[in-house]
Parts: sequence; C-alpha cells; structure tokens
Amino acid sequence: MMPAQRRVIRNVLISMFVVVWLGVFHYESLRAFYLNPLFHRALPKVKFLFPPAGWIMFYHVDDRFGFAEVYGVTRNIPRLIDPHDIFQTRTIMFDNIHRNVLSAAADERYAGSFCRFLERKFPYFDNFFVTAVYYPHLFKDRHEHIQQVKYVCR
Repeated sequence: MMPAQRRVIRNVLISMFVVVWLGVFHYESLRAFYLNPLFHRALPKVKFLFPPAGWIMFYHVDDRFGFAEVYGVTRNIPRLIDPHDIFQTRTIMFDNIHRNVLSAAADERYAGSFCRFLERKFPYFDNFFVTAVYYPHLFKDRHEHIQQVKYVCR
C-alpha cells in the first residue's frame, strides 16, 4: 500500500472516530434532560468518560447568582441601560455581557472612571447609578432577589 493511500485511510478512520465520539458525547449530554422526557422513558447510558453534567462539566453551578445593572436618570426618571449599549463588543460567537463583564462596574473602586465613561457615552442622561442584583436561592425561589444601589454618579 502506498503512503498516500495510508494517509487517506488514516484520515478517514480519524474522521469516523471524531463523528462517532461527538455523536455519543451529544447523546450523553442531552439524554437525561431532553431525550428521556421526549421518549417518556429512561434511555440507556453510554458508560464512557462522560460526566452527568455534560457540557457544563467545567463550570461551577451554584444556587446563587448576581449581576450589575446601570440606570440613567433623566428628569428624576430612572431608565435601565442595556449592557450591550454600554460595552459594544464586535466579536464572533462571544458575548462579554453574558459573561457578566458589567459586574466589575459594581465595584466602588471603579466608580469614578466608570461614571466619567458613562457621562461621555450617554450625555443625554442627567445622572447614573449602578445597582447589584443578587439571587440568593435561584433554584429554590427564582423570584427572590436583592437589589442594592452600589453608588450614584456625581
């Protein structure tokens, strides 16, 4: 067999392995929460190295959750500013807002520079304030939350 033919066979085998592995990985990741309810029965588990959490196996999933919100005030009427308007990022398949980049704005140490940034970016608002929203028991009661004003600009 010639070296070029061996390479083709090797590449085909590697491609087949990757396709099968991805299929098994996605099956195992979707089985418990989506496929079992869809078929109304417990589907068989594939006993490989797949964790029960699937895609989120590398993340710490906690019962608590928090984020920051920025409000602009005009004529004593607060209006929530969309985080995508604050940080306009032009990236492909990556969203800093969903990665909670705005939470750094809730830190009082950055209040001065962040307020100056907001004044330049949104000159039509008279004032700004930043709040922290905290959900202490997201799984138990998803509506229970605490919202606290962290600082007011000006």
